[in-house]
Amino acid sequence: MRVPGVEPMVFEPRGAAVGTAVLVPGRGYSPHAPLLFFTGLALAQHGWRAEQHWWDPPRRESERTTGWVRGEVEPALPSSGRALVVGKSLGTLAAPLAAERRLPAIWLTPVLGMAEVVEAIAANDAPQLLVGGSADELWDSRVARDLAGPTCTVVEIPGADHGLLMPGDVIRGAEAHVQVVRAVDDWMSSGVVPAS
Repeated sequence: MRVPGVEPMVFEPRGAAVGTAVLVPGRGYSPHAPLLFFTGLALAQHGWRAEQHWWDPPRRESERTTGWVRGEVEPALPSSGRALVVGKSLGTLAAPLAAERRLPAIWLTPVLGMAEVVEAIAANDAPQLLVGGSADELWDSRVARDLAGPTCTVVEIPGADHGLLMPGDVIRGAEAHVQVVRAVDDWMSSGVVPAS
């Protein structure tokens, strides 16, 4: 949902961009929220132009939700040049689109209870980073371990919930967010997604 008076942000790298990353929110998690905001900054530091995508999702999940997410994300992708998808929760339903286009992706708190999301992540041979918390009801540690491989890096934060926070402990929650940003930075620094 758009917030009146709040404009979408674009994180610009220094110099020419190596590609465009689209930051796809969750149902109740806007692109301005910390995980997507700091991921956008990290990507800009690695030469990517990162664009926030805003939406007003349907109130309830249905068999049409994945199609709705595709309809939102597909036109937000650049028409030319390199692309990278960053999805948070509901935004991870863009995994089938990323797999079809063989796009690198960062999936924050992916919905690992949905077969179509898991199958798409497994089918995508482009580099992917999955980050989730062991206390998140939508994260499945076993499925995440099964997805880990040469092109799929998995980071699980013990005790973190679906917001990658630690209930009742704001300091540990902030530290968990630092772990996420560090994971994104390390993943980009590893060269798994080449800079050019």
